[in-house]
Parts: sequence; structure tokens; C-alpha cells
Amino acid sequence: MRLSGLLVMCLAPATAAHAGPPYVTDDPEPVPYRHWELYLASQDAVTPDGVSGTAPHVELNYGAWPEVQLHVIAPLAYDLPTGARSAYGAGDVELGVKVRFVRESGRRPMVGTFPLVELPTAGAGLGEGRVRVFVPLWVQASSGPWTGYGGGGYLIDVGARGSVFLGAVLQRRLSRHATLGGELYDATNDFRFDVGLVVDATDHHHVLLSAGRSIVGDTRFQGYAAYQLTW
Repeated sequence: MRLSGLLVMCLAPATAAHAGPPYVTDDPEPVPYRHWELYLASQDAVTPDGVSGTAPHVELNYGAWPEVQLHVIAPLAYDLPTGARSAYGAGDVELGVKVRFVRESGRRPMVGTFPLVELPTAGAGLGEGRVRVFVPLWVQASSGPWTGYGGGGYLIDVGARGSVFLGAVLQRRLSRHATLGGELYDATNDFRFDVGLVVDATDHHHVLLSAGRSIVGDTRFQGYAAYQLTW
């Protein structure tokens, strides 16, 4: 088994709605202009073939221009295949640019895109070994304490067959410090769910958690945990 990568694990700003992490499905809202986000995170998956993930990965997002966010992930990856030799080391680096086309207003939803490129920088036994590009369209709408977002995109897998991703998240702010949500998504014959929690310790320090598994597919467990610093 090889690490599937972080290509659709798009990270978004920790606003009141907390769109994006700790879910796989992303939202169209970029980091505010001249603001930063730093994540120290781990993403893990258990399948019949073994266990793989990141331990940890570092993620950085920056609001470079109004409505535009720059993004990079630099992971340390591991692979513990059943009955085979394990591997740990540098994973595939991910680069991206999030652009918001339409702001949410009244009945009009927010709309944007977040193209990602995954580079084959991983060590032996880790990563995909080829360039992959994900091109999505994301939509978001809010009402009171409720926020829903989702959409989909196409994964261009250079040298292999491409695939389609579709996902949706619904979450509710429970208090000033906690937001609970759930996610359904399909990544070409792998239909999964997640339940997630975001805890805002302060305006700048956040903890993000999620866990789930396949409804149709081979993933017995998947988890995400992160500390996020925003400024």
C-alpha cells in the first residue's frame, strides 16, 4: 500500500464557520488578506492492506491578495503495510492557490476554486511517484449557527487514470468555543463519512479533530488531528 496523499485535504481559514478542516471537503473562503495560518497535523487511514498517513505534516496558508490564498503542505509520511516492510520519511509536497469568485450575500452562496498540485518528492515506498493535479469548484452558504459547503472536482493523475471527487459538509456552532459537523464524500468507488469537532481555545489557537470510515470501500478508519495557529 502507498500513501494516497493529501491532495483533497484542502485547508481553509478558521473563521466562525470553520469551513474546510478537519474535513476532506473544502470551502471557497480564502485566508484574509495579509493573514497567516499554520497547522501541525496528522492524517491517518487504516485499510486491509495496513496503516498509512502523516506524522506529522506542516501546513501553511497565506492571504497573498484580496480573495486569493497561497497554500503549501510539507509532510513526513509513514506506511505500515500488512506483512511487508514499513517506511517513514518525506512525503509528497502539495502546493495550491484558493480563489474566491463570489462572496455570500442574502440567497447568493459563496463560490470559489482551490486548484492543488502534488509533487513526487516522497522517499522510497511513500507517495504516488508522479504529479497529480486537483481542480475543484466549491460552494458555501450559512444560516444562523448552521453552515453548509461542498462541491467537487477532477483529479488529473499524470500517467494514470483520473478520478472524480464529490463532497458535502454540514456543521453547527454549539458555542463560542465549539463547532460540530459531519461530512459525506465520494472519491470514485470509495464513499466515506466523517464526524468532526473544532475547538477554539482562543482567537489564535485552535484544535481540529475528525474521524470516520468507508460506507462503501476499504477504509476501516480514518482520522485527522491538528493544532492550528492563526494570525
